[in-house]
Amino acid sequence: MAALSIIHGDITKQKVDAIVNAANSSLLGGGGVDGAIHRAGGPAILAECVEIRNRQGGCKTGEAVITNAGRLPSKKVIHTVGPVWKDGTNNEEGLLYNCYVNSLHLAVEHALLSIAFPNISTGIYGYPKVSAANTAIRAVRDFTDSNFGKIKAIVFVCFDEENYELYTQILEPAS
Repeated sequence: MAALSIIHGDITKQKVDAIVNAANSSLLGGGGVDGAIHRAGGPAILAECVEIRNRQGGCKTGEAVITNAGRLPSKKVIHTVGPVWKDGTNNEEGLLYNCYVNSLHLAVEHALLSIAFPNISTGIYGYPKVSAANTAIRAVRDFTDSNFGKIKAIVFVCFDEENYELYTQILEPAS
């Protein structure tokens, strides 16, 4: 199984093959993680996002697309659109699960061996952090169990202390 790790930090600083962007469906940048990645990576990422948008009309919730990483230390950026939390009865969990799995599929398809994920949908999209963390970890474990050895390292990059503590409790329970 891939090595899973958690760090408290900035995803734009990660030296991995791919970082995942919690994008919006327009792929044109925004706030939070999306804005930080576009600012740090520079115009090359946006230019490729515009090409994708022109070709396919953006990115649907739960889906993922891949671009160059511009000035970032990673090789690629995988953009995925997380669900906006409504009340939990609108397939939010399934869509969030798909964000992680579809991002991992793209990484494998492009021979990327290490990937860093932010806490998708837990900011402005309002997804409850505990539920989001459990879904993220389940999706990653399910993927790596059925795709043994295709991804070597998966990092959950938690920008805020609350998410960092949640992921740590789930992945490293006290014995």
